[in-house]
Amino acid sequence: MVVADDSVLLREGLVRVLDEAGFDVVASYGDAVDLLADLTAVAPDIVVLDVRMPPTYRDEGVRAAIEARSALPGVGILLLSQYVEVAYAQELLSSGSGGVGYLLKDRVASLAELRDAVERIAAGGTVLDPEVVAQLLGRRHDPLAALTPREREVMALMAEGRTNAAIGRQLVIGIGAVEKNVTAIFQKLALDDSGTDHRRVLAVLAWLSSRTGG
Repeated sequence: MVVADDSVLLREGLVRVLDEAGFDVVASYGDAVDLLADLTAVAPDIVVLDVRMPPTYRDEGVRAAIEARSALPGVGILLLSQYVEVAYAQELLSSGSGGVGYLLKDRVASLAELRDAVERIAAGGTVLDPEVVAQLLGRRHDPLAALTPREREVMALMAEGRTNAAIGRQLVIGIGAVEKNVTAIFQKLALDDSGTDHRRVLAVLAWLSSRTGG
């Protein structure tokens, strides 16, 4: 195994805990860059890493996990963090052939629980904290589910870049009816007129996201 966490105390503590649990930790890293640089040479069975690491402390760990799965498709991945990064977690769960886990540090109650999670990942299984599952399920909710069939037609034409007038001609309805449907779409997608965000663009992005499963 290899471990990556920017906190020296947490990293060394995790290495010691994993050693006590009977696992062979062959290397540890303070950031994702060093981890990825050594990855193919070390060729670990499992990578344990934090989600937020230098330099931006946002999602470097999750993105590194995805890169690790690309370089070593069978490697097991255990994200052990205080945060849930939904956007990349979905991509990680669908990548590679090895086991994958995502646990929240504060909710790992015992050494036995950690050992069990690592063993399940090593066997190709999936281990997810309930909070991670809840947020992933929330992300999979179709933001367009509340739209009527007509509103979906209007939304599809908006996604093609059509103006309200062009949409009216295509659907053979008046421009007033188009505007009414567009307003309903904005309301159902909770796209308030803030004066800064372009609601039409945001609505189209929601439509494209639903079409691609993102």
